[in-house]
Amino acid sequence: MIPFSKLERYEGNAHLFELVMMSVVAAYAGEPLHIHAEGLRGTGKTTIMRAARGILPRIKRIKGCVYNCDPTNPHCPEHRGLSKEEINKIGVEEINMPFLEISHSAKVGTVAGSIDLAKLTDPTHPEARLLPGLIPQAHRGIIFIDEINRLADTSPEITDILLDVMGNKPGHLQIEEAGLPAVELPISVSVWAASNPDEDPGSLEEIRRQLSDRFDMVCYMGRPDSVDVLSHMLEENSHFKKMHVYGQEINDDGNERYRRDISQWSQNYEKIEMPDFLRNFIARLYIKHNLESIRAIEAMQQGALLHSVLRGRDKVSINDVIEMVPLVLKHRVDGDTLIRLINDVGVKGPKDGILNFKGRKNSKNSKDNDTEYFQQNARPLKDMSRGELINTEKSLTPDEF
Repeated sequence: MIPFSKLERYEGNAHLFELVMMSVVAAYAGEPLHIHAEGLRGTGKTTIMRAARGILPRIKRIKGCVYNCDPTNPHCPEHRGLSKEEINKIGVEEINMPFLEISHSAKVGTVAGSIDLAKLTDPTHPEARLLPGLIPQAHRGIIFIDEINRLADTSPEITDILLDVMGNKPGHLQIEEAGLPAVELPISVSVWAASNPDEDPGSLEEIRRQLSDRFDMVCYMGRPDSVDVLSHMLEENSHFKKMHVYGQEINDDGNERYRRDISQWSQNYEKIEMPDFLRNFIARLYIKHNLESIRAIEAMQQGALLHSVLRGRDKVSINDVIEMVPLVLKHRVDGDTLIRLINDVGVKGPKDGILNFKGRKNSKNSKDNDTEYFQQNARPLKDMSRGELINTEKSLTPDEF
């Protein structure tokens, strides 16, 4: 697989790269960010999301804990309630942040949990115990679901589980098996999904609107429209390159830089705060445009904070909030409402239902690390009341706002 740092960036996929980075930072900081990529088949949605496995940082857990218990905050039935001394006695280990996938053929027991048959059939010491499913094992990491619109259509039971897991931050999961007491767990996992709304059974918001609303942000993947970009993609996907370049790389330097950045961004995310006047701005959008879901404005705030952090700033600007508007609302409001709201806040016109994001310069020599790219691509916002351009990269004061 081509390393995440080597995947081609262009205008149509820039939003997805950014959302992936934001979600990883949020997951590492302990606050999930659920993202959904929509687009035509073959545009690289799944490729980008799966390649992100290579940039995931390492996390510490209680040694051998299949639930990935944080040593400072154990949550599983076996370790919660243990003292610091007891945890130290068990030991601590580092693992890669979990990245697990839910397939369309998965059963409820596979996803949530089931009886541990190995323990039950142990000839020396048979014991009835629960084996955690994919979601409990992905705690503090990522769950990925490809073609989630199909899963929502064919597996209502798994959809109901996702609703509980994504309903709050952290989410909630209850594992039940006949003859065993139910196990309740807090679950902190970022859910990533991809789908093609133009194919049966249709878009997620039409199939299961409640699940669609659980995703904090949705972006639409556009097609590349540059000969240079497409030519470079063909070169990177050549059999020769895969065999003789990427096949020999165990640790990609570009991916390693991402991991270091994620650690730093996560620390900054835990310190940054939203100014009151920007919270008021978000609240007024909710009331003025009669938005239904409070999750929308919560995602707008979380996204703005992460957007600012990825650009190396310690203060949130109004531009950070505005960049989140179409990503947060695309799947929650109809097209006319979205256009009115975008015009209201002064965002440049939408393209394919989302912002026309200024993409990375198409060049083989473009930097692998996105930090500089993020810092250079903030756009001016037109102040509709004064009819002039203001610098939205600075932190506006309440009077200026």
